[in-house]
Order: sequence, then structure tokens, then C-alpha cells
Amino acid sequence: MKKQSAIRVKDNADVKKHIKTEAFRSSIRKTKAHKHKAYFELVYLSKGSGTHTIDYDTYPIDGPVIFTIRQDQLHFWDITSKPEGYVSIIKKDFIAHSLDGELKTLLTELSSYNYLPLKNAQRITQLFELLSTEENLTAIEGLLKALIAKILEEAQQLKNINLPAKGEFQSFLEILSDAQKLQNNVAYYAEQLHITPQVLNNICRQAVQHSASKVIADHIISEAKRLLIYTDQSVHQIGEQLHFKDPSHFVKYFKRYEEQTPKQYRDTANLGI
Repeated sequence: MKKQSAIRVKDNADVKKHIKTEAFRSSIRKTKAHKHKAYFELVYLSKGSGTHTIDYDTYPIDGPVIFTIRQDQLHFWDITSKPEGYVSIIKKDFIAHSLDGELKTLLTELSSYNYLPLKNAQRITQLFELLSTEENLTAIEGLLKALIAKILEEAQQLKNINLPAKGEFQSFLEILSDAQKLQNNVAYYAEQLHITPQVLNNICRQAVQHSASKVIADHIISEAKRLLIYTDQSVHQIGEQLHFKDPSHFVKYFKRYEEQTPKQYRDTANLGI
């Protein structure tokens, strides 16, 4: 791969939308190595040939196939015949503001698969088609959740190919998703998995390029938002439910990630802003 003086950063996402799904441009053949700005890209190619390089791995284009590209990853295309398919651009804001914890978990799991050849793609094609025309955000979340679940279902049926295993990272997500055990403590989850905190951090960095504490923080903030919007619990009660011993610590923690206090977030959400 020829070196560039600077890595190009693309921002193709519609600024008026948090997520955009459209047909993959048939004119794309060769592209220069680039990264994406603040969005996750999900590409489905039903037809086409050539290669797709993501970071230091080169994958064949032999549809139907799924590619995922995180914003931190360098990638480029070398397509040798007319491609057909869809591309979904999922902005960070969409993921950050979604109150569906399961959708976030599915997206996290999907992001560990850069390359997924498919055997049965009929339903996946239909879901991409629906996403490309849907404008209602709630419906889009539901369709995206169904799409990712279907892709991951296909992934589990594939045999004799070199794909990342769900392994301990997925076990971590499953424990984390259990609200009864939610703890703001890396050591707690490491103990549940019978590994050290250092090993858990390494697992998370390999899977999603984030520390275990960042994965936990994202989940806690998402759960806090859900409780602030959909319950009448006080900020103090929510902090206790999320295992913050000091209410002021919960307020500072929330503000650090959201740049507003829990009360400000609740007031804004109630006003529909």
C-alpha cells in the first residue's frame, strides 16, 4: 500500500440524520486509504469482485458479504467488477443517544467482525431495502436491530472460516447487560469472568478498541438515561441503583460524559429538545 502524507478523513454522513442507509455506489472501484469521521460503516455487497483492505488485512469481495469499518480503522477498496449492495452510515450520535441497550450490545458485537461472508442473504437484503426508505427513527432502530441480529445469526452458522470468536468479550457484555449486577467496577466483571482486570482490558481493546472502563461507562450512561426519561425516580435514587455510593459522584460522572447534569438531561428530554 502506497504511503500518504496524511490520512484522509471522510465525513459522508448526512448532518441532518444520525443514520443513513443507501445503495452502494456502483461507480466505486479503487479508493485511497482513509478513515471515517465519527461514524461506523456497515457495508453489504451482494455482487462484485476484488478486495477490501481494512487496517492490515485484505479480504475478498465475493458476494454476498458484510464488511464493518469502525471510525478508527484505515481502509480502502480495490473493486474489479460492478458492485451491488447497500451501505449504512451510523453516526456516533445515533449510538450515544439510543436508549436501546440491546441494540448497542449487538452493534458492539458486530463491530468485532470486519468480514462476514454470507450463505443466506435474502432476509438481510430485504432489511437493508427497508432501512434505505424508512424515515421514522423508532422504526429505523427496530429495523437496524433486526438486521444486525440476522447478520450475527448467519455468522454463527458459518463453518471452517477464520472469524473472531464471541468468547470472553461477549460474556462480558452479557453480564454487563444484566441490570441487577450493574457495577461501575472493572475488577468486579473480571472476577465474574475469572480473569484479571488487565486481561479484561486487553480483551476489550482487541474487540472494540476501548478499555473495559469505557465499555462499562457507555452502558452506565445509557442505563442512566433510560431511568431519567422513563421513570420518576430521583437523581439520588438512580445513582444508588447504579451503585454510586455518593449522589454527587453520580452527578459528576454523568456530566463528565454528557456535559450536562442528570437533571438538565431529564428536563431537556421532557421538553422534547
